[in-house]
Amino acid sequence: MSQPAGAETTGRYLVLLDDKSVAAGAREMNRVAGIRAASTADSATRAEFAAADGVIFQELGVAVVNATPDQVTQLTRAAEAPGPIAVVEPERVVHAYTAPPDTDEAAAVDESVFTWGLQAVGANISSATGKGVRLAVLDTGFTVAHPDFAGRSVMTQSFIAGETVDDAHGHGTHCIGSAAGPRKAASGGPGYGVAHEAEIYAGKVLSNRGSGSDSGILAGIEWAIANGCAVVSMSLGASVRPGTPHSQIFEQAATRAMAKGTLIIAAAGNESTRPGKVAPVGHPANCPSILSVGAVDVNRAIAFFSCGTVDTVGQVDIVGPGVDVYSSWNSENSGIGPHKRIQGTSMATPHVAGVAALIAEKHGARGWELWARLSQTARRLALPATDVGAGLVQAP
Repeated sequence: MSQPAGAETTGRYLVLLDDKSVAAGAREMNRVAGIRAASTADSATRAEFAAADGVIFQELGVAVVNATPDQVTQLTRAAEAPGPIAVVEPERVVHAYTAPPDTDEAAAVDESVFTWGLQAVGANISSATGKGVRLAVLDTGFTVAHPDFAGRSVMTQSFIAGETVDDAHGHGTHCIGSAAGPRKAASGGPGYGVAHEAEIYAGKVLSNRGSGSDSGILAGIEWAIANGCAVVSMSLGASVRPGTPHSQIFEQAATRAMAKGTLIIAAAGNESTRPGKVAPVGHPANCPSILSVGAVDVNRAIAFFSCGTVDTVGQVDIVGPGVDVYSSWNSENSGIGPHKRIQGTSMATPHVAGVAALIAEKHGARGWELWARLSQTARRLALPATDVGAGLVQAP
């Protein structure tokens, strides 16, 4: 087992277990390596989880464990032989994707009523609202007291030890705003939410500093699945070197989520410096069963920072508005009020997630059907598919 190329790791390990018998996988970890992991299926207490060597996310069939080098060797040997342990990977550190600072150029469209992003995806003229669809945003949390969300039902959960879901960073609140914020902001300004009547599930998987780990993401995905979320939006990840294999464990988690009707949508990453350098799609968006999102600007040009398809490992599947994007923010942190304009594939991703919620409402689509409808109805662009995939996402 090798380290993910160029990756920052936590020292813990991810273990993929046979989805037909997660319990057998747990027993095998104990047998070959003496590792005892508590399962989310057992309603273990926080103290029991803390006392265990790791946690098993039952819905996903994935364990996150603390292991010595000798134990890792034993687990790896078990994964190479037939049995209930399939794959062992180092756990990565992940971050909220941030792009270079905003430009001073305003969007070349009238944003007095709706943001250019809503107009670009056609959400402002769609009859769909996302009503009845559960949409999860896994990020830095949510500014619970934000005035634009007064009266909205927002389910929250923090997966960061020692931190509440309240978003002292701002990134998560911005993403939730684009995905499911209001069409008429109580605090003024244009409407900016794509699926403005969707049921919001805000999972804090990144700290107030904007960083986290694979285990937090997996915990958030399991939470979203358990709550019947049709869409999971993740504007986060880790950069990878060209040719780095995608995570087999996240790929299996994504396929298992799809089988339960949950589509995972993730940002492609912001490591490019176009036109000189096009960086590969990052982790976990480079997994084949996770919908990878690139970013375009108001002129439908690819954003200079947007990662692209540069090898056979990861590809961009679709693009969304990701430059000069106006949305909700943590006013205490920004110093400029409850809204902010920022850019990144992080901003494009919730636009796609919001449109996914609209399609889920209108057509009852889930899983692979939802992915197919997003791709089939995207607006084709005069740009390489390696940069924009199927094109610019469009509301039904």
